[in-house]
Amino acid sequence: MAIGIGLLGLGTVGAGVAQILASPEGRHPLVRELQLRRVAVRDLGRPRPIELPAALLSTDPAAVVADPAVEIVVEVMGGLEPARSLILAAIAAGKPVVTANKAVIARHGAEIAAAAAEKGVYVLMEAAVGGGIPILEPLKQSLGANRIERVSGIINGTTNYILSRMAEEGASYGAVLADAQALGYAEADPAADVQGGDAADKIAILAGLAYGGLVDRQAIPTEGIDQLQTRDIDYARELGFSVKLLAVAQRQGSDPDGTEVLDVRVHPTLLPKDHPLAGVNGVNNAILVEGEPVGRVMFYGPGAGAGPTASAVVADILNIAAIRQVAGPSTQLDPLLAAGSWRQCRLVDSGLTHHRNYVRFQAADLPGVIGHIGSCFGAEEVSLQSIVQFESEGPGAEIVVITHAVEEARFRRALGAILARPEVEAITSCLRTL
Repeated sequence: MAIGIGLLGLGTVGAGVAQILASPEGRHPLVRELQLRRVAVRDLGRPRPIELPAALLSTDPAAVVADPAVEIVVEVMGGLEPARSLILAAIAAGKPVVTANKAVIARHGAEIAAAAAEKGVYVLMEAAVGGGIPILEPLKQSLGANRIERVSGIINGTTNYILSRMAEEGASYGAVLADAQALGYAEADPAADVQGGDAADKIAILAGLAYGGLVDRQAIPTEGIDQLQTRDIDYARELGFSVKLLAVAQRQGSDPDGTEVLDVRVHPTLLPKDHPLAGVNGVNNAILVEGEPVGRVMFYGPGAGAGPTASAVVADILNIAAIRQVAGPSTQLDPLLAAGSWRQCRLVDSGLTHHRNYVRFQAADLPGVIGHIGSCFGAEEVSLQSIVQFESEGPGAEIVVITHAVEEARFRRALGAILARPEVEAITSCLRTL
């Protein structure tokens, strides 16, 4: 029996979904049972990569959600509103939802989860993180027996493309960004990608799933690559590292009341060349899950684009269709919202976190400066892996320090003491290191 699909959005991903549904040959047999009934678009006259009957198209997404012929609502329009309101309207109507909207889930996951639980409908979102990489379902099911200690990943293809080009060619950030925009890898306004917001949305979802509790998206420390200099990528390579924009969620322990304490963050990171994520280049994504007893498991593949993302969207539709086939269309279901909560979580005080660090100082080329830097770190019990002086582009010297893991508050106090000496002119770069 055919299942009616209402599609909200016919952009890159929406057109990819429509294309899959229109060509079921060689795919799972259930794809033949999925029928597009209504499609919401912004402009009826706009050229599109797939031709659909005009009768299917509407400029009123609320009407698509409300149409009795639509049994599953697929939201791929993006943005916070009206996407959030439309998802809630579909849930209120008792219709399962498939979405690729990481921003809505990261910010309004609790509200959507509560609504879905009350109505007993599914909200699935595999495409919201990692494009075509299956990561949410494996975290929910295949790895469900594990204690997850850490989830880390390269989860923004735009920034990974830019960093890969900067490392391989020595090109400037601005030049590579312009190329990425020309190739369609970066938006005309790339802020969400290059300032780290997109990755923060995704790691908020992954953290909620891995640790069973929603985290405050707005409180996640987030740093992008827009201030990163080619010089630091070059120095990192000389020292045996690759630079990647990393999103991390790591367990720090528990409060006496059982609240899980998490360190969740996004920032450029120096990775040793032998680290599993160091060799992930171009627009590819990779997510490394570390747990007990499984150890390390890595998920790798294309993180964006019409094909990979549409693949994940249709997989979610098929999950719902398969359950309906077994349970019947009128059966209420337990919601499978990825950001659903079964315990309390909170973010750790950033001053209490422990990290390795890369710091580049601009200093006068005088005797005693390196000794001063080392003494200030030593006074705060900051152990150093290396301290190297490089030739500066101008007068003076550039001194690069890599620390061992240290409490953030101690590290910051040491930096303050170092800068108290006038011969140390500035901290020109400060990055995390694994």
